[in-house]
Amino acid sequence: MSQPDLLTDSAAIRARVDELLPGIRRDLEDLVRIESVSADPARAGEVRRSAEAVAELFRAERFDSVDVVSAEGGAPAVIAHKAGPEGAPTVLLYAHHDVQPENDHADWDSPPFEPTERDGRLYARGAADDKAGIAAHLGALRVFGDDLPVSVTMFIEGEEEVGSDTLPALLAEHAEALRADVIVIADSGNWDIGEPALTTSLRGLVRADVEVRTLTHAVHSGMWGGLVPDALIALSRVIASLHDDAGDVAIAGLVSSPAADVTYPEERLRAESGAVPGITWMGTGSAVERLWTKPSLSITGLDAPKVDGASNTLVPAARAKISLRVAPGDTADNALACLRAHLEAHTPWGAELTLTVVDTGEPTRIDATGPAYDAARAAFAEAWDGTEPIDMGVGGSIPFIAEFLEAFPEASVLVTGVEDPDTRAHGANEGLHLAEFERVVLAEALLLARLAQR
Repeated sequence: MSQPDLLTDSAAIRARVDELLPGIRRDLEDLVRIESVSADPARAGEVRRSAEAVAELFRAERFDSVDVVSAEGGAPAVIAHKAGPEGAPTVLLYAHHDVQPENDHADWDSPPFEPTERDGRLYARGAADDKAGIAAHLGALRVFGDDLPVSVTMFIEGEEEVGSDTLPALLAEHAEALRADVIVIADSGNWDIGEPALTTSLRGLVRADVEVRTLTHAVHSGMWGGLVPDALIALSRVIASLHDDAGDVAIAGLVSSPAADVTYPEERLRAESGAVPGITWMGTGSAVERLWTKPSLSITGLDAPKVDGASNTLVPAARAKISLRVAPGDTADNALACLRAHLEAHTPWGAELTLTVVDTGEPTRIDATGPAYDAARAAFAEAWDGTEPIDMGVGGSIPFIAEFLEAFPEASVLVTGVEDPDTRAHGANEGLHLAEFERVVLAEALLLARLAQR
């Protein structure tokens, strides 16, 4: 089939995706079998092998250039380029090839690095997040073969799951190679099965360890209790001060903003969150405001003596890990300053408080207007048989998106993805919905054709 047919005939693109899908899936399964866990130093060789496997896939598609690159101390990434017609826009397609640790294999219903299909899903670590993003990009390109309607740069990162620490250095070092008119970041998800979405906001992150100390050493709880405060009680009071009675974050100076007018049905909230039947929700405002555009704060870890075997003494020091999600429109620096001031003001009885920052990431708000976004919405609606995409927020954090926006302010950044509410990314039994994956590949191929026409 000739290039003009594919540019103007969406039925031909749909048929081509259907024809290519078995091969795309085989390549995805091969990638999934590589244990590219970037957080595990013992598997650094697997991360390297994963990058080389991705590079070979691009070489097989006859890209003009394919390079495995890394910044000092960073994991390998792949940058590849294939030219389209002269004067056509350049589209950068991003995904990442590293994956989260699989943790306890006993929690999986099938081996985590052996892709297994059950009930229309492909289960494995990385089957969705984010090796399916790589496969979706490849599938869209294979639709057009050597007759690409646009110039394409592939950027497949290797350390997203450990914070993308060297991404700024890579963006600076390879700025010209990565410069594009449109950037498609395939690392998010859709609103539901059968309902596509563009992600237009993400919360940022401040993670910090806080230690409260009341004693230089443990002392007898009977001899000194009632006079000397123990660190666990002091830390408990600090933690309790972080929310008001309604469950809203009580830290002064944090930013909140309204969210899109989207209804999140109660039955979906309960099913997808795994909340126990009697739980009531925290906070005020709509569900999506609380999940997307207001700050949230969680305690994700505690260092304290175990209950079993605890001695009858006052605990001298206790620690907690705080995860503060920063609303779009705020900054990580402001959120950290507000958190620090609150903790210092609410530490009781003159206890010593130490705050250690673990990491931070900026929130993102995207102005999803203009020709590229119009093209994306049209492509999504066609791929999902007339269902218009929604503009969706994400409560989690993908700090590198803010880095792309800062590095390439002239580009239109589209945040898409292959995940759905039951993907279980980062958890056991991560799974890719195969029918939705086909729509993602189709939507991206349609998008490339529409970007060429515009």
